[in-house]
Amino acid sequence: MGNALYWDSTYEIVLNLMRAYPMVNLDTISTSQLLEMILALPNFVDEPQLANEDLLVEILRFWYEEAM
Repeated sequence: MGNALYWDSTYEIVLNLMRAYPMVNLDTISTSQLLEMILALPNFVDEPQLANEDLLVEILRFWYEEAM
């Protein structure tokens, strides 16, 4: 298990998502699906209710940029 992930660890969240979901089509992910994927990461420990649309869109954008 890696370091604990919190909402402000956007880059680390993206790296963990890339490892956990290497074949995902980023063009089809909704923010609600992304939230579920993040919460399912074994080292994610932050409060789910702190997530908001802007934060999830930012994480998705970083993921898309890293995948290129």
